Amino acid sequence: METWKDLFPEDIQQRYELLNYNHAAEIISQAFQKEFDEIIETLRKVKITKTDIAKSGGNESPIPPKFSAILDPLGWQEIRISGDLVVHFYPRRGDKKGRFETSPIEQKTLKNYIDGHNIDYVKNRVAIDVEWNSKDQTYDRDLFAMRTYYECDVISAGVIITRSESLNQVFAELGNSIKKKYGASTTWMGKLTPRLDSRRHGGCPILAIGITDKCIEDWEDGND
Repeated sequence: METWKDLFPEDIQQRYELLNYNHAAEIISQAFQKEFDEIIETLRKVKITKTDIAKSGGNESPIPPKFSAILDPLGWQEIRISGDLVVHFYPRRGDKKGRFETSPIEQKTLKNYIDGHNIDYVKNRVAIDVEWNSKDQTYDRDLFAMRTYYECDVISAGVIITRSESLNQVFAELGNSIKKKYGASTTWMGKLTPRLDSRRHGGCPILAIGITDKCIEDWEDGND
């Protein structure tokens, strides 16, 4: 029987760590085949070098823009949603059947009930967040955002692209300062998977993709 990993080409399986929650891989590949193909091609085209890794982290890192350079021209856009919650009050009718009036007698609006939730890339009900080297608490924001988008029927599945543990050996080779910059409290799979295992994403299907050492073009040991 075909497993979900068989949905991915062999070269992607070899270069990336793949984790599948709530059948995200099946949903994206079958219901959103064009978007799935674009994700695969993006993973193939992104080129990462040791020089990229050694540069400043956070917003100064050249790595996240590499994804934008490929995804933006394909129509993937950063999206932010906000919304109010309107609560209607329907009184019960004065009869024995327990029926309620069809028109509310009052309503209450909770302003900004959904506010400030943004995701890096959204296209045709598929969302992508790229987390290269942020504080690991960023995952809580990302998963809550994807859960909110899903519950508001904006997306059907989400993708989080981050670092795999195997990159630690690359960081170690580049020196203590680089190894320290990519510390245990930053965004990598070891900080993401416990959050996914505890279902902080709710019912939203999530595909987690880890960038491994085999994605570093000029690191010989990573290309064996």
